[in-house]
Amino acid sequence: MDYSSLIATRRDRLAEVEQLMTDPDFFSDQKKSSETMREHKRLKESIELWDRLETAKTQLEENQELAKGDDSEMAEMAEMEIPELEAEIEDLSEKVQYALLPRDETEDRDALLEIRAGAGGDEAALFAGEMTRAYERYAELLGWKVEHIGSSPSDSGGFKEVILKVSGDEVFRILKYESGVHRVQRVPATETQGRIHTSTITVAVMPEAEEVDIQLKPEELHIQATRSGGPGGQHVNTTDSAVQITHLPTGIQVKSQDGRSQTQNKEKAFEILRAKLFEAKQREEQEKYSESRRKLIGSGDRSEKIRTYNFPQSRVTDHRVNYTSHNIEAIQNGQFHEFTEQLQKAEMEERLAEAGMTDA
Repeated sequence: MDYSSLIATRRDRLAEVEQLMTDPDFFSDQKKSSETMREHKRLKESIELWDRLETAKTQLEENQELAKGDDSEMAEMAEMEIPELEAEIEDLSEKVQYALLPRDETEDRDALLEIRAGAGGDEAALFAGEMTRAYERYAELLGWKVEHIGSSPSDSGGFKEVILKVSGDEVFRILKYESGVHRVQRVPATETQGRIHTSTITVAVMPEAEEVDIQLKPEELHIQATRSGGPGGQHVNTTDSAVQITHLPTGIQVKSQDGRSQTQNKEKAFEILRAKLFEAKQREEQEKYSESRRKLIGSGDRSEKIRTYNFPQSRVTDHRVNYTSHNIEAIQNGQFHEFTEQLQKAEMEERLAEAGMTDA
């Protein structure tokens, strides 16, 4: 397909954005300036991809002509470069298509990552702790910042529940695929007969919600100070510093105890509550997506099994795209890239079909 008209529109918009960025008051509104800078980056990247694609196409045409020429040495060199140029054009064409797709409004947002121990008792809590560290390492590899918002440690050394705030570039776009049930199969340290046990944790990835997204009305909230459940995050909690908030219309209840003060915990609890309410709102809107796409990005159902970690066979399988890796140690060290790439590719193909941007 010819996307030159779409690129022309983006060039015009890039010029407008660059003009906006010259305004002396550009950074007076931090939120708006950040959004504009992200848009500038996306526009520039899509145009640069298109320019590289056009250059590669021109080079291919030139090589094809040279390959037919009388100069045998030049023809041979040109012929040798043709497969490489064809592969480059195929790769760039795919990237241009993805870059031109309309973006979901939440893709650039930071995210709240909630990990809960499910079936399996202490073993589930231990795995929740291991996956928390794995996600922290993943964030470190991508240059993201991680903050503990709330947690409920387990006596076994893991977590009954932990909530992380992850900040950085395109956090929700990349992390959203982790939502669902993660199943672990292995022999627990306490198992004396070598039997494999199956445990589960649930992961929920929620885009950060702002006050403009979700307005919390005081009359709809029940706020109370509670006794902290022990150490959390990086500090020991003060007695009665934990804050629990119940959203009366929905019954959603959140608690924060990892802050140094009741004020900090109240702010964090509000942040968690907004994210949960925003997620519920987004889940309703997902009904417009095709069934195949919902399977990739998650239905929002916490009971949806998405991935199995089989330790005896060093095997990790993502059931949504039927993709298996045999490098469980690397994945436990935060190297989720191969799964993210497979899931992104599958979702992008589905979105291209929905937008009518395929050649078929």
